[in-house]
Order: sequence, then C-alpha cells, then structure tokens
Amino acid sequence: MKAVENNKVKLHIKKGDTVLVITGDDKGKKGKVLEVIKTKNRAIVENVNMITKHVKPSAKNPEGGIKKVEAGVHLSNLKLVDPASGQPTKVGRKLDKNEKLQRYSKKTGEVIKNG
Repeated sequence: MKAVENNKVKLHIKKGDTVLVITGDDKGKKGKVLEVIKTKNRAIVENVNMITKHVKPSAKNPEGGIKKVEAGVHLSNLKLVDPASGQPTKVGRKLDKNEKLQRYSKKTGEVIKNG
C-alpha cells in the first residue's frame, strides 16, 4: 500500500474483484469481494472466513437463532485474480492517456477494469 496526498491509501483490491485467499484456514478459496473496510485493511469475501453469529429475535427477524456470516480477511492474505487469465497476480498502477491511475496485472500487463 502506498500513501498518497491527502492521506488517501491506494488498495490493490476493490469491491467486486475476484480474489484468492493465499494463507489461513480458507487458503486456496476464490471469492468475490463484497466490501472493503479501508480503516481496518480488511475485505469481506463471499463464502470465506465464515463465522457463527447469534441473532436475537426482533420485529424483522422474529425467530432469531444462529446464522453463518462472512467475517473480514486482512488484505495481505488476498491476491487479485486476473480476469483475463484466471490466475492470481500482483497489481501495479500506471497512468493512462488522461493522466488517471489505472490498475494493471503484472503477469499479463492488461488493465483491470474496476468492479
């Protein structure tokens, strides 16, 4: 992660990307990023790092009970899957002709479309 002006942090993973878990209990699983939590450097990935959550009965959910939900995974444990080749890749940044930063796959060199 690189710090940029105005204390904004540029992340290699965005919402909607397909990622591969490279370490931990769910190593080898692929999933779609549902949410990125920048302040904690974590991402919530579909069907990865499932935890059990006890839910109290309420007006919305009169039964309550125990539910399985996704918990956050640290960004350092995720690697982006290149949409073109389907292989995990590192992410680089380069300026396009309009002087705007774009993410690109370091394996294939192709630009990664956002989301």
